[in-house]
Amino acid sequence: MTKQEFLEYCLNTYGTSPDYPFDEDFETAVLRHTDNRKWYAIVMRVSRRKFGQDSDEVIDVVNLKLPTEMFGSFGAADGVYPAYHMNKLHWISVLLPDAPEDVVQFLINVSFEATKDKRKRQKATE
Repeated sequence: MTKQEFLEYCLNTYGTSPDYPFDEDFETAVLRHTDNRKWYAIVMRVSRRKFGQDSDEVIDVVNLKLPTEMFGSFGAADGVYPAYHMNKLHWISVLLPDAPEDVVQFLINVSFEATKDKRKRQKATE
């Protein structure tokens, strides 16, 4: 999945467009809930070397939030790693060129749900 495909999926599925909150960084995109403004994804350009790979290639990586009980369900074979530059207890990094599209979409949906306003999550389960 490319960065553009990722952003289109978020727009078509959740109606969210990226914002670029970092001064002079026009590549790092944050996706937020429209109501509570919480991040559910951040897309960055990161070297493969940061993930233990023997390559200086810079690729698009998305960080997503997962419930703790889901950690360990995915791994490098799925293009999923402990989060780069974020809390590794709550976030994962997905290497967009390496991860299967269905895995990326599933993880986006999980992250979106995990970062929803708590009141909305409670109503959805009632």
